[in-house]
Amino acid sequence: MNHSSFEAFVLHRRPYRETSFLVDIFSRESGRISLVAKGVRNSKSANRSLLQPFVPLQISLVGRHELKNLKQVESTGRAIPLQGTALFCALYLNELLQRLLPLELSAENLFDAYVQSLLKLQAGQAFEPLLREYELLLLAELGYQIDFYHDAESEQALRGDKFYCLDIERGFVLSPVQKASASDFLGEWLLQIAGGDWQPHALRSAKLINRMMLRPLLGNKPLKSRELFQSN
Repeated sequence: MNHSSFEAFVLHRRPYRETSFLVDIFSRESGRISLVAKGVRNSKSANRSLLQPFVPLQISLVGRHELKNLKQVESTGRAIPLQGTALFCALYLNELLQRLLPLELSAENLFDAYVQSLLKLQAGQAFEPLLREYELLLLAELGYQIDFYHDAESEQALRGDKFYCLDIERGFVLSPVQKASASDFLGEWLLQIAGGDWQPHALRSAKLINRMMLRPLLGNKPLKSRELFQSN
């Protein structure tokens, strides 16, 4: 990459040297990109106000290495206004992408779903189904798609009246216990997740399943956005 222009959102920025920012952006064309925005920490710089989360941007970059240099940035629309729980949810999505998405991995479906998620949060839609669906999509993009239809051991279709436990390496297998527990999921709940039928048991199960799948990918460093959410 020598010179490219991207449709993008800022995921995170942090001070760099005396006058610059290090910025992670999420682009439709090339996924996550790291860049240096030189000189924009000056309060007179118009780019300072643009390089913030939830502002739709068109960004031009130069550079051949993983860390690019910002050439030009302009907004393509108004910032998506988010407050309270909606804001914490959006920050959580940003942090997941920043922590887990490899640099320059094209993920157009993930980008489009991200934009739709922000708009749904702005509109006040229920956040739990939205977060669970985005986590599942992100896991699939990273190569960890979960099969909610088949027993990983027998390859038979999941039965709605049987309990299954999750092997994060293989998928769901028939539970030897066959009763409700913290780590056993009724087949009916798993099939509801697969169909996007967000009944209470399906939502609770998806939250636990996704957390189990994400934990080894995130490592021991806690999510700052989750701490913010829990403290409010």
